[in-house]
Amino acid sequence: MLVTSRHLAEYRAFLDLTDADLGGRVLDCSAGASGFAAAVNAGGGTVTAVDPAYADLDALRAAVEGSLSGGAALIDAHADRFTWDWYGSPEGRQALRDEAREAFLADLAAHPGTYVPGGLPALPFADDAFDLAVCSHLLFTWADDTFDEAWHHAALTDLLRVAREVRVFPLVLQGAGEPVPFLPRLLDRFRAEGRTAEVRRVPYEFQRGADEMLVLGR
Repeated sequence: MLVTSRHLAEYRAFLDLTDADLGGRVLDCSAGASGFAAAVNAGGGTVTAVDPAYADLDALRAAVEGSLSGGAALIDAHADRFTWDWYGSPEGRQALRDEAREAFLADLAAHPGTYVPGGLPALPFADDAFDLAVCSHLLFTWADDTFDEAWHHAALTDLLRVAREVRVFPLVLQGAGEPVPFLPRLLDRFRAEGRTAEVRRVPYEFQRGADEMLVLGR
């Protein structure tokens, strides 16, 4: 499995997070080996991370190391679809990932209760458990025959069950970054159900054209 260690600075940028956003109860859904929860909680915040990978921590630790080359291979295969403006250089990006990975592993050992096994579309949390749920590089990124339109609707509905606001990034397919064919139809469905659904530009672009997030509300 590919498990990525993303940094708090990346989360702030690609989800347009402010200090106020991070002042409430936050859920990082399908968090992988990200350092987000570790960094925010060390600063006094309240972030819970959830991921199916937390059910087998030995396999997760091995996957964290193996994913270092896996992520680079994906970028190399679509080199023309990425820009280094935000990171400055491949070395700058790797430095953030290394820091995030070490923060995650240390926090996992020190505060295992922060990391809850579970996944979409049926999260193991009570209704209204969080003020904000964030989900990066799962929804829409892997939209295929398995994670189809119906699965996305169920997953986002469950995120709205546990949190008042949901932010999702990016809104394109992994690799070449093609548009998600069913995204406009899915947003119309949520609006028809009485939800708020907004596509918002963010101050981050790595995969070309992936500079927007989805913001859903009740």
